[in-house]
Amino acid sequence: MDCVDIAARLGVPVEEVERVHRLAGDRPSAPLPARADAPAILDRLAVPPDDAAEIMAGWPDADSPLWTPELRWLLDRSIALVRADLGGHGWLSPGPALPRDRGPAWRHLYAYAYLALVDVVRGYHRDHGIPGAVSWTTLADLGRNLAVDRRMHGEGWPVMQSWLTLHARGGLYELGRLQHHRGDDAIGLHVPDGGPLTPEAVAASLDAARAFFPRHFPDERYRAFACGSWLLDPQLREYLPESSNIVRFQRRFALEPYEEPDGLDADVEVLRFVFRTLSTPLDRLPRRTALQRAVVDHLAAGRHWQWRQGRFPL
Repeated sequence: MDCVDIAARLGVPVEEVERVHRLAGDRPSAPLPARADAPAILDRLAVPPDDAAEIMAGWPDADSPLWTPELRWLLDRSIALVRADLGGHGWLSPGPALPRDRGPAWRHLYAYAYLALVDVVRGYHRDHGIPGAVSWTTLADLGRNLAVDRRMHGEGWPVMQSWLTLHARGGLYELGRLQHHRGDDAIGLHVPDGGPLTPEAVAASLDAARAFFPRHFPDERYRAFACGSWLLDPQLREYLPESSNIVRFQRRFALEPYEEPDGLDADVEVLRFVFRTLSTPLDRLPRRTALQRAVVDHLAAGRHWQWRQGRFPL
């Protein structure tokens, strides 16, 4: 294979193609589910109807004219790259961000890779005694992220394609209100878009994790829960009442000293989560909730949000 030629045909930097080639090597890929089985699987993964229809329309059949040799190579090697790190829990990009306006094969390539890995990671789950209900609830984050990306007119996916490799490798589990990310000495907490962040729902999810990880990963020793998020920014307390769910969530954590994060813009992440847009002018954003008003007023005043890290004992 010629990395330079493939990169040119894909319209991406050659370094990113070389990275995929280096990490995937000649390691095994995994087949996609049969086309006939795909609609039921997409439904179990909570993929919205519009996205499911696009995914089916672009299905990589052997005779599909949508799938050029370089796209087929990238799909195969992206699957192999992620599969090679099965059981890993670090941040992992499956491949370069593609120009997604060129049709469903380009737009959903990494969703097809995810579908190919569903049976692989479910086998990993079974090997660890993880119930099927937890597997499907966790993996259904694909549908949630596709819905967010559609709402964001394609602005969300370059981050999401890497985020979803955590699920596809067995690195993250959704237990009630929170997602729990395997780590070194701490369980990382993530807050999906899933309703109010009530103290009761948070406590139930933490209790579930306290039982889940010793049972299914007995060789891993965790001492704390940890979180990195704009939700932990103390500046939010200037705008939100002490009784708010976000402030009560913050109170659980002892914050680490602030350090400017490398490669992450907290203002962008706040806009992504609160408004699901990165391109709408501040004066056109909704102000229906206290959080929305806080975000807009803070940024309009020329201030910036912070990405904060915090922990509390398990």
